[in-house]
Amino acid sequence: MSHLQNSLRLFQRCVDDYSTVPTRPGDPLFSSAGHTGLQTLSGFLKSTRICRTAIRWMLLPLMIILIFGHASAQDTSQLFKDDKNVPWHIVADEITYDDKTNVYTGKGRVVITKKNKNLSADYVRFDQKTMEVSADGHVVMNVGENILTGSRMEMNLDTETGTVYDGTIFLQENHFYIKGDKIQKVGEDSYTADKASVSTCDGDQPAWKITGRNLKITVEGYGVVEHAALWAKKVPVLYTPYLVFPAKLKRQSGLLAPQFGYGDRKGAVYLQPLYWAINESSDATFYSHYMSRRGEKLGAEYRYVLDEQSKGTLMYDFLDDRKVDDGSPGSGEWGFDGDDVLRPNSDRYWFRAKHDQALPSGFFAKLDIDFVSDQDYLREFQSGYTGFDETRAYFNKVFGRELDEYDDQVRLNRFNVNRNWSLYSLNAEMRWYDNVINRRQSETDNTLTSPFYFDLKSEYTYFYSEDALRGHRGDVYPRLYLPYRFRNYFSLEPSVGVRETVWHFDKDEYSPSDKNTLNREMYDVKIDLSSQIYHIFNLNGERVQRIKHTVKPQVIYDYIPEKDQSEYPLFDGLDRIDRKNIVTYSLTNTLTSKSRIHTENKDTHPTDKPVGDDRYEPPTHTYNQFCWFKLEQSYDINKGNEDDPEPFSPINIKLQIFPRKYFAIDADADWSHYDSAFRSRNIALTLWDLRADKLFVSHRYNKDTSESVYADLHFKISDSLSAVAEYERDIFNGNDLKSGLGFLYETQCWSLYTHYFKEGDDQKIEFMIELYGIGGIGSKL
Repeated sequence: MSHLQNSLRLFQRCVDDYSTVPTRPGDPLFSSAGHTGLQTLSGFLKSTRICRTAIRWMLLPLMIILIFGHASAQDTSQLFKDDKNVPWHIVADEITYDDKTNVYTGKGRVVITKKNKNLSADYVRFDQKTMEVSADGHVVMNVGENILTGSRMEMNLDTETGTVYDGTIFLQENHFYIKGDKIQKVGEDSYTADKASVSTCDGDQPAWKITGRNLKITVEGYGVVEHAALWAKKVPVLYTPYLVFPAKLKRQSGLLAPQFGYGDRKGAVYLQPLYWAINESSDATFYSHYMSRRGEKLGAEYRYVLDEQSKGTLMYDFLDDRKVDDGSPGSGEWGFDGDDVLRPNSDRYWFRAKHDQALPSGFFAKLDIDFVSDQDYLREFQSGYTGFDETRAYFNKVFGRELDEYDDQVRLNRFNVNRNWSLYSLNAEMRWYDNVINRRQSETDNTLTSPFYFDLKSEYTYFYSEDALRGHRGDVYPRLYLPYRFRNYFSLEPSVGVRETVWHFDKDEYSPSDKNTLNREMYDVKIDLSSQIYHIFNLNGERVQRIKHTVKPQVIYDYIPEKDQSEYPLFDGLDRIDRKNIVTYSLTNTLTSKSRIHTENKDTHPTDKPVGDDRYEPPTHTYNQFCWFKLEQSYDINKGNEDDPEPFSPINIKLQIFPRKYFAIDADADWSHYDSAFRSRNIALTLWDLRADKLFVSHRYNKDTSESVYADLHFKISDSLSAVAEYERDIFNGNDLKSGLGFLYETQCWSLYTHYFKEGDDQKIEFMIELYGIGGIGSKL
């Protein structure tokens, strides 16, 4: 409940330190309000802590929200302190003081302000003997964007007790309305209310609200409420006669809202999270995910913050699956189409983690781990609390880094260290590409840790296998570049790379030869020749002023000599480097527009400012690369010398069109002049409008192997109702791959989402009701 907690503390911050301020008009803390009486009332209000006591009324109804299990953030009680040197400003039509009774009175449009705090009423009275204060008539208190209103307010400043009548609190951050007929503060941290309600809906009759009677609550303790009910308009939906709930500002351990559902592959599903508030800088969540057809999947998440720049999250799930795809009769329904690989393992897991770490001397480190048991796991568990979609969204939000796609069988793990200077930067990174299928099937694991970006790629890898080769491999690959640019005509960049690879085996029997240590030296040569010409078309249109057409011809020569590598082990592709003698030539066309930015003051020119005025001026133009087109082909000299019938590669064609609005095209194709036909072609079209309608359509084709079409539609039927649909068909085999249809109904304070989805033989129905500011109820598994 981090938002709620912050809102509460924003109210309480007003006057936590105002207990000993002088009350006489000559005090230098007072503002010059213009009248001695005003100054006196200003000092009195400051000394008697009116703001502090009044604002604490707001704590009572807000605790009702804790019924729904919101977790608070860290304890920030020492962070919010008011400035004692800032005076109050008091304005009223009439202010009087009675010396005999020591009573101050303000009448008619009484307004008391200080920074972002404002209290107004028709009438304010204070008895200095009894320390009782009352405000009557249109009582309104503003603290920032949050508002407390009531018809009348009474309180005792000594005992800090009192009553607010017909009270309403509006918290802007979460758009909460909290109401009570009679809200009483009966102790230092204790409150009661005869009737109370909470909602995030505008209007006198909200679309939903939660009500209760005889509410009693103690902050940092517990609360009780009778006849608690959830209402939809005027209809009660949920009811409980008696409810006990925690009313604490600090994070609390306990059960979170569960998820449940039913599907063909998993059966009946129930996912229950348990939250553990470990300390101020770390917490954890444990998950029990019951599936009647598959078993129980257990999961854990650990989140921690070390300092302002250093933080991390670790997540792990494990399932002893009752179903396997091992090729036996009937097991195929537990696999997925598309990878042509069995999944015989029942031990299934996913470990993922991200960590950010600030290092000394301005260095910064990042760690990404993504290790999954099999190629089907992320497809099986794509949704839900511990699913791929939730995990990717969380990592992107907290760390700004995502995961590989759920169906990507090669998962990237990496460790990065970087440092930025004003004109330079250093970026060093080690990578491990985990081939899930190869590792699971006990085949070659294409492991690669590279590169270090200072003209050097290097790696060290230890390969371990119980029944195959086992050993160490080190690879160092420096490269020397000599770039040259001849005026504005062309650029030439020759480079030479030298590679040294060493293998060492723990035991003689692991070596493919009679040596424990083997080494390999290789070199390669690369020459990159390119030029760039352009022409600018002056359109002088109302919006687009110019278009720049850039043409970049490029020729690249790659050479790697042939070398006998049969004596070396074969762990992955790095152990076998094929010869290369290839010339690649390409032509790239780019169209970039320069458009004027329309401003409100069209008469102001960016140069119309005083000489020497270096203040920031907003840009007057924008640039958009709206078209990119590339043709590329290679000629293999080795194949040509050996009379290979196809020394030329297919012509690779790539096209990207992206105007500023409404549509985008992304296409690529391989055209073989030997076949006079496309060997592959892919095109994707995206259409959208200003209403947030969006259509994505793609077609993919590979000659003699596959052809499919995919469509995804988001259509806004009305301001409140939207439809979503998706469809994918395998044209090559003549069957549907997946399809889905859903609807989203949104109002100002709640939404309803329902979705039907089918992939292969698996069918799911998702249903979710969300009350904004409270949470969601339903199934999304």
